[in-house]
Parts: sequence; C-alpha cells; structure tokens
Amino acid sequence: MQDYRDHDAVSLAELVRTGGTTPAELLATARARLAEVNPVLNAVVRDVHPPAATGPEPQGGRPFAGVPFLLKDLHQDLAGVPTSNGSRALRDVPAAETATTVERWVEAGLVVFGKTNTPEFGAKALTEPHVFGPARNPWDTDHTPGGSSGGSAAAVAAGVVPCAAASDGGGSIRIPASACGLFGLKPSRGTLPYGPAHGEPIGGTATDGVVSRSVRDSAAMLDVLAGPSDTSAYLPGGLPEGGFAAEVGQDPGRLRIGVTWASSINADPHPEAIAAARRAADLLSDLGHEVVEVPMPVDDAKLAKDFLTTWFVHCAASVAEAMEAAGVGEDHFEPDTRVMAALGRATSALDYVRAVEGRHEHVRRLAAFHADHDLLLTPTTATPPPRIGAFDLPAPVALVQRALLTAKAGGVLRFTPLVDQMISQNLGWVPYTQLANLTGRPAMSVPLHWTPEGLPIGSQLVGRLGSDGLLLRVAAQLEQAAPWWDRRPPL
Repeated sequence: MQDYRDHDAVSLAELVRTGGTTPAELLATARARLAEVNPVLNAVVRDVHPPAATGPEPQGGRPFAGVPFLLKDLHQDLAGVPTSNGSRALRDVPAAETATTVERWVEAGLVVFGKTNTPEFGAKALTEPHVFGPARNPWDTDHTPGGSSGGSAAAVAAGVVPCAAASDGGGSIRIPASACGLFGLKPSRGTLPYGPAHGEPIGGTATDGVVSRSVRDSAAMLDVLAGPSDTSAYLPGGLPEGGFAAEVGQDPGRLRIGVTWASSINADPHPEAIAAARRAADLLSDLGHEVVEVPMPVDDAKLAKDFLTTWFVHCAASVAEAMEAAGVGEDHFEPDTRVMAALGRATSALDYVRAVEGRHEHVRRLAAFHADHDLLLTPTTATPPPRIGAFDLPAPVALVQRALLTAKAGGVLRFTPLVDQMISQNLGWVPYTQLANLTGRPAMSVPLHWTPEGLPIGSQLVGRLGSDGLLLRVAAQLEQAAPWWDRRPPL
C-alpha cells in the first residue's frame, strides 16, 4: 500500500507500460485503500464498474492506461450511472450519455471505479450534502475538506488515488486543494470542452479539472482534456505548442508578482491565511521573482454580488431541471438549496443581465493589474478549513427559513438577515477564488503552508488569460523549492 502511495499518476502509468505492475493490481490496491479510509472520510459515494476505452487509439496513445481514477458526482456523467449532483432528487437517475471530459479521461486509459462526494449542485465551499453526509478532511477528520470537490480532494490526500476529477465554478478545485494540501489548477476559460448534454456551465464561469499531489499530474491531465469538441462554441487559444506537461520544469523567467490578502468580504483574514501568502511570497522572492504588496485589484464586494446573483439564478434552473428529470417536488431538495433557488427566481431579468455584464468590469480591472504584474498572489482561503457543521443554521433561524419557504416568499427572502448570513458563511472563508471564475483567468492553489495544528492552507496565483503554462512553470518551481510530496495526513 505504501509503495502505491509513493507514486503519482504519471509514474503509475509508467509502471504499467514497463510491466512493473498491472491495471488489475493497481485497481485492487486503490479499492483496498478506499475500504480502509472511506468509512471515516466518506469521500466516495458511489461504486462504478470501470468502463473500457472503446474509441480509436488517441494521438499520443493512452497516457494513463491502468491508473485508478475517481469522478466527481457533479455533471461528470457516465452513461447509465446516476449523477446525483449531491442531491437526493437525482440519486437514482441514470445519466443518458457520457460527458465529453469523462470520455477523454476514459479514452486516456484511466480506470474509473467511483464517484466522489459533493454538496448539492456544488453550491457550497463545503462538502456536507444531506443525502450522503459530510466528507471529512484526512488531515483532521473534524474539519471539512472544502468543496465542492471535497470528496475528490479527501480521496487524493488519503492516497486512494494520486489524482481525481474535480470542477471549479467559484473555487471548487482550488478550495479543496487548499484544505487538503494538494495542487489544484483552474484552467483558462474555454481551454476544456463542455457537453454534450450541457453547454458552458454557469455561463462559462465553471470548468472541469483535477486535484493532484504533483504538478506534473495536473499538467498531463490538462493535456488529456484540453482542446475543443465537435460541439464547442469556439477554439481555445494559448495552448502550449509542446503540451502542458512540457511546461513543468521550464524556466518561467523573472516575474513581477503582486501579493494581497485584502478583502471587502472578510476584512479580518485568519493570521494563518496571511502567513500562507507571506510564505509563498518569500519563496517566490528567493526564486528571483519581484514580489510587491498591492491592493485588491478589483471591487471584490461588487464581484461577490455579481457572482451570487448569477449563482442563485443558476441554482433555480438546476432545481427546475432536476425536478423535471426525477419527477419530484421541491421538498426533495435541501433547505439552503431551496432558499438559493427562491432567490434566483426572485431575481429580475434586468438584474441578472447586469450581473453577467458586470463581469467585463472585473476583467478590465484585472487586465489593468496584469499590465504591470505577471501574477496576483493571495491566500487561497481566508481561514483554515472549518469544522464539520460550522455553518449549520441555528435552530431558530432554520425554523424561519422553513416558514418562508413554505410561504413561497422568495421575494421576501431577499430582504432578510438570513441571506446576509448565507453570504457571509458561503464566501466569508473563501473570498479570493471567485475572481478567476468571473474573469475566466487561470488560477492555481499551491500547498506551501500548514498551521501549527497541522491543517493546510494553500496560496493562490492568478494569471493572464492563457497563462496556464506559466502557472505550471511557477508551480513546478515552488514544488522543487518547498516539496510537499512527502507530507502525508495521519489517517
């Protein structure tokens, strides 16, 4: 088991190619490790019979042939297998077709054997769905692994698989990577395909990806996924000529990097979050980069409002679609989800369009920052990973919530302290990650700092559109300067 955990996905694939092991042996080992830790972590919520690659040999072969892999149980459809999206309503509704990204993972030779825990519709930075119960952090099981890719991050950190599928609509790759001591990259908008069942998720702010223990795994996985499909709306730009994997180990040159931890959403970040940013800044300075303190380059209070406005409308659409697919009523969804859906339905078309168009303001401000700075450095989260249940509503507030939902008072909800409490809970500990989603810029979380209590907090770097390769070069520099591979959770 320990020998298995000493390898990343790239090296496991090499072992298979050279006859050092077999896919069957790797799958048996992954399942054994899952059986050992999942009763505690609740990271994987559905067993999957591994589908076989059926398409023609892709260009470059099957780079991950025989490597065990887990899908996230949110929009990552495998035909005939339910995708619950973390919801009781969809728990037993099988997917009609396989998602494009899942097809690419399977055709790359990855052996999919399970689906990971996620909050209902991926709507929180925690992974505590009512239908499956909370996923737990391997570094301290009283704490969250983050969300919405929390199950995937917990499984990777615990050594079930070296990397796992994830997705990111507001930080859902980077937040769990931060909470679990992993590397996580959200690619530039348009780099990865969508479909075929759905177009651009949340108006293009969301994308698939992975959480991993090594930078080279994330780079090689990006090579598997990048590029348009037949149903893509446009061609992505900025793809490295030699592929993303070739960027790892290349010199990024001397960069000018602006660092900040200022936030209008959380005016008092935890000292350990600030320490994480300072640790990254010091390492980058030691590597020869110029690091300067800067103010937050965008109006993050307005950005949060624009983000949540579009998110609530998207949640309303997701609930309506799920009700139709499952033939159920709204009582099959969690109260917080119903509140968000009610807020979405109460949002006017004018307010929604203004929020969507508001993204351009944030793009322009971030572009002005990037005219003088190559990268923006922040903590990934404003606090260490919270305890499980920390954001549960107090009983009296939950009663008010249920009463308003029963009265179908979506319009009234907008003017209650309940909404402010939901916003502070959902974004207060993760105020830094939505910027990259709304602007479409690539961003990554790098695991460089652990608290005295042994909990990880990542450092986030945001680049210009199409600078994914540059981010990988910098991540590899940091990985070599301050290796995290041998840091293992106690579980």
